[in-house]
This record gives sequence, C-alpha cells and structure tokens, in this order.
Amino acid sequence: MNVCFNVRLDSLYYWMFLEGVIGMTLIKVDELTKVFQRQQKTPGFAGTMKDLFYRQYTDKVAVDSISFEIGRGEIVGYIGPNGAGKSTTIKMLSGILVPTSGIVEVGGLVPYRSRKEYSRRIGVVFGQRTQLWWDIPVSESFRLMKYMYKISDQDYKRSIELFSDILDIDEFMNAPVRQLSLGQRMRADLCAALLHNPDILYLDEPTIGLDVVVKENIREFIKQVNLERKTTVILTTHDMSDIEKLCSRVIVIDRGKLMYDGVLNQLKTIYGSGETMIVETADPVQPWDELAHLGIDDFDYDGKSITIKYDKTVVNSTAILRVLMSKITITDFVVHPCEIEQIIRKMYENPLSAAVAAGS
Repeated sequence: MNVCFNVRLDSLYYWMFLEGVIGMTLIKVDELTKVFQRQQKTPGFAGTMKDLFYRQYTDKVAVDSISFEIGRGEIVGYIGPNGAGKSTTIKMLSGILVPTSGIVEVGGLVPYRSRKEYSRRIGVVFGQRTQLWWDIPVSESFRLMKYMYKISDQDYKRSIELFSDILDIDEFMNAPVRQLSLGQRMRADLCAALLHNPDILYLDEPTIGLDVVVKENIREFIKQVNLERKTTVILTTHDMSDIEKLCSRVIVIDRGKLMYDGVLNQLKTIYGSGETMIVETADPVQPWDELAHLGIDDFDYDGKSITIKYDKTVVNSTAILRVLMSKITITDFVVHPCEIEQIIRKMYENPLSAAVAAGS
C-alpha cells in the first residue's frame, strides 16, 4: 500500500497511512542545533606562543534549528550536499553527539542520555566504517553480537536465514572481515546492524563505492526488512537512485538548515525537471536550428559528441533523439537526471518556492 504524507514545515505533525493504520510518531526533533567550536590559530611563531595561553574560538553551526517528525515504519531520505549537516544530525539521533540545544526524542528516549537502553533499539551503518571485528570470521562477529544483545537462538536463526536468502552472505560467513571486498563488508555490516531486530536503522552512505549489482541487492534487502519487520529507516546518501527506489518522503538540509520536508515526487517536479543528454556520433557534429526550435538553447559541441541540457517539462528526450537521428548517426547516448546538488542549489536560490512546495 502506498504511504501518503501531508507534511507542513510549520507543524511537526503529519499522517502516515500504512496497511490502513495511522503510523505512530517514533522520532521527534524540535529546534535541534549543533554548534562546534574551532580554535583560531594566529600565524607565525609569536602567534603560536600566544595561542598557548590565550586561545580564541569561532563557532561553526553544523545543524541550525531543524524540526521534523518521523513515523514508525517509514523510509525517509535525509539528503543534502557535502557539509550540509546530514551526518551530524544522524550522530545526534543515534546518541553519538550531544546537541547544543533543542529536543531529540526517539521512542520516548533521549538518545545521548539513555545510550545503553537506546542502543538496543537502533542499528547504525556508516559507509566508510565497520562495526565487525577485523581479524575474526563474520560468523564469529555475529555470534558475539548475539551474546551482547541477548538474542534468542530462534530469533538469531531466523535472522541469519533472512540475511542469507536476500544478501547471500553464506559465501563469506567463514572469512575474516579484513579479507572481504567492500560490497561483502557492507552486506555483513547491514546484517550486523539488523541482527537484534532494531526499531530504527540509520544508514549513512550505505552504497558508496559499490557496484550496480551490490547496490541493487542492498536496496532490495532494505525494502524487505522494512516490509517484514516494519523497521524505520533513515537514509543519507548522494545517490539519487537510492532515494528514488527506497523513499517516498525526503528531508533536504543545506548549510545546517531544513530546506524541504515532503514527498519526493513533488520535489523532483518543482526543482528536478532538468536533464542532460550526452550523445556520441559517428560524424562530426554541427549545430542545427531544429534544436533551438524545440526550445533548447543550451548545448555544447565537441567533435563527435554533443551535450544537451533541457527541461523535460518542455521537451522530452524522444523528441530530441528524433531530431538528431534525422541528421547524424548516433553510436551511443546517455541521459542524466538532475543531480541532488543541482536541485538543492535551485532550492537555495529560491527558498520561498521551497517553503510553498512543502505546504507552509
């Protein structure tokens, strides 16, 4: 069943319909802020000596008064450019960092105050780090976690069977973690994060550096776990394919501020209508008036290659290819959708439209 949202930026409440039941609020974030202090260094030897006794600091606002709520069983994409504050938010939600101000509650718990109890209810995967023991087989890491989380034999067996069916982990269960490929380690880390059947799974760039096949397996696994266990998933990524295939709702953050909280398709419709087509030809390319007649005025030529940028709400790729095929022999072409950085840049340039799009 499709998940429907009615999200407003001026309200922390929304409705989630899942299997005919209104979803319960699981995560509440209200005016959450995180400020880091950075020491100012004075140049020169004299400045270095001065800094030993008189240190000065500047404030760096990583997360700036953001508010949202997430219901049980949702898969939410938390996206933004590098340095936007995504990972800092996830670390506050997971209890690793203490907020400077604001409220963060998950299932009635404040993460940084109830770390031991809270850790039993969450799973965390950071794309560049592993929670597995480096020099022992994957199976032994899983058994240690079974002991740590006090998982019953029946639940442990059921989880391993689910992981094996979807992620095919049997092939490397007896191999030391240090011998695994990046894709194998990521699959093992996902299993480790979900072994104790947490209520929430935080994923920070879980498919970074992985090939297409492994990415697709991981996406299917996340969807299956969400469907069977109703696990709430918070996903941060730069890969829009992850967002499009997993999330109906997205929260966009830029420079620490909340830019958008709503339905993914609405965001793409308003800000992501631009596409780029790159066409390789058998013959040298010459400009044609026909492209201009289609409403395209942004195209570059480079020998046997042409790059065309267009608004898909004005003209579609089929019409462009039809014109090109009447003029040249096309050997290859690829269409790139608008990247998330471009979407956010447009939102930042026109914040009023972003607020209107979110329904405020």
